[in-house]
Amino acid sequence: MILAGKVALITGSTSGIGLAIARAFAAEGAKVMLNGFGDASQIQALCTELGALHDGADLSDPAAIEAMMARCSAELGPPDVLVNNAGIQHVSPIESFPPDKWDSIIAINLTAAFHTVRLALPAMRAKKWGRIINTASAHSLVASPNKSAYVAAKHGIAGLTKTVALEAARDGVTANCISPGYVWTTLVENQIPDTMQARGLTREQVINDVLLAAQPTKRFVTPEEIAAFALFLCRDEAGSITGANLSMDGGWTAA
Repeated sequence: MILAGKVALITGSTSGIGLAIARAFAAEGAKVMLNGFGDASQIQALCTELGALHDGADLSDPAAIEAMMARCSAELGPPDVLVNNAGIQHVSPIESFPPDKWDSIIAINLTAAFHTVRLALPAMRAKKWGRIINTASAHSLVASPNKSAYVAAKHGIAGLTKTVALEAARDGVTANCISPGYVWTTLVENQIPDTMQARGLTREQVINDVLLAAQPTKRFVTPEEIAAFALFLCRDEAGSITGANLSMDGGWTAA
């Protein structure tokens, strides 16, 4: 198995993309630490299913991130694979964008990744092997109206990934980001009402004329497709892929 004996810490992994990645990694032998919010009984069921450990750290709190990383190291071992996947969204024109929403999006979508990487990298360097995979977005490459904080954070993730890749290039550690187009997850579903209000559209119009309008394939990316790509990046054969922003957007950014 590809990840036998490896420890994988995946943020935002109690649902959606992160959970798909956790399942793929566990199936390949990884010892998994889940992170995220949700119903306690459902999270316990996931831990049982995957043989995983869960930490509910609030990723807007640097002290909570440090405690999560320390707990992972103590109970499973230092992360060999770090997946920064946690994210939140808010849709609003910039002149009415709530400053607290901006702060939260930057903290969870970008600053949290800085903290997890700085804490995970020393052990990866010591072992001469590591994989850092950041979930970015097509919005790390292009912009959309009414998403100033999200676009800023995802552009920042792409830049952070490149910098870490250069700093760790001789240490057996790769750093890449995967940039999906629209994936049918709770994060996407929850932004539909805000987009309906901001643009005066129906639900069907938002799905077909806003979300999938940008994707030539006219279908949502699946979490399982992203998980398979993340798993490939963990293979030894992917050791020369680093510093890359890897699009999975149905052709969105090809135009």
